[in-house]
Amino acid sequence: MRIEIVSDVVCPWCFIGKRRLEKAMAQRPHIDFEIGWRPFQLNPDMPKEGADRKSYLEAKFGGPARAKEIYARVAGEGAKEGIAFDFEGIKRTPNTLAAHSVLHWALGAGVQHELVERLFRLYFLEGQDIGDHQVLADAAEAEGLDGALIKSLLDEEQDADLIRSEDQMARELGITGVPFFIFERRYGVPGAQDPEALLQVIDKLASEMSQQGA
Repeated sequence: MRIEIVSDVVCPWCFIGKRRLEKAMAQRPHIDFEIGWRPFQLNPDMPKEGADRKSYLEAKFGGPARAKEIYARVAGEGAKEGIAFDFEGIKRTPNTLAAHSVLHWALGAGVQHELVERLFRLYFLEGQDIGDHQVLADAAEAEGLDGALIKSLLDEEQDADLIRSEDQMARELGITGVPFFIFERRYGVPGAQDPEALLQVIDKLASEMSQQGA
């Protein structure tokens, strides 16, 4: 069963959604799942070098107090999924175009799902700048890719236009927020739904595919 996840690596709900999907999949061990991650930039107009986190929060939420209130809820939900978000440790909000490019290349190498996890952890748990090309190259190398080649491709902005077009395609499909789960190109599920809600879709689709002899 193919599940595509439209996501951004700076989206905490996407990290939570990943955990909840994994819980759902674990309850259906007889199903062979194929997971793919598709790009969506929450901040498409972010400068290439990213922005100071404090300034970003000021612009988006009107100040750190409101941001703290919002992130407290996210942190609470993350804790339920075993994610220890460290929002205070994030110093820069990156432009994620480069990160999506690396994830695109990781798909061909069969390590996209693992690299997504690594980037989420680097950003949300360790406060690293995942807009930095060297940080991304090191992360890719840790998953078995050629770090030097990745760094070179990022510096050349290889496939950047492809990522932009895929991002635009998601918006044209009506996706305005992430995560957004697409099951076999038949069903779309918005948001970081609980495992039970995801299981309902998985079971419905598995039944349909069985009846069709898929």
